[in-house]
Amino acid sequence: MEKVEKKEQDWKEALTPEQYHVLREKGTERAFTGKYWNLKDDGTYLCSGCGTELFNSETKFDSGCGWPSFYDGLDKDKIVETVDNTFGMQRVEVTCANCGGHLGHVFPDGPRPTGLRYCINSASLDFKPKS
Repeated sequence: MEKVEKKEQDWKEALTPEQYHVLREKGTERAFTGKYWNLKDDGTYLCSGCGTELFNSETKFDSGCGWPSFYDGLDKDKIVETVDNTFGMQRVEVTCANCGGHLGHVFPDGPRPTGLRYCINSASLDFKPKS
């Protein structure tokens, strides 16, 4: 997979202001406001920055946190996990391996079988319904 690289001005033109804030500035949308936090349709969630398939609806669950939550990604090579020590806490940031876009964070409090909770911003995702 060839990595997507753009100048910041190109990202600003390609993304909505909210997508740019989340994906490129590592922002976070307010809980319970994103378009996918409560979506229950079958399909695939893609990076809204580059279209890389990241999560399947089969691994989505209601964590009660207000953001789309998944217990596993489609392919570990498509998601990069990095220690994030911002805001006086230690978390694990999740970014798209293809474009480097910030997706959210992963926590060790999810359901079986992985025990993980990928807490992902709706603004960093697009949804492709199952056909």
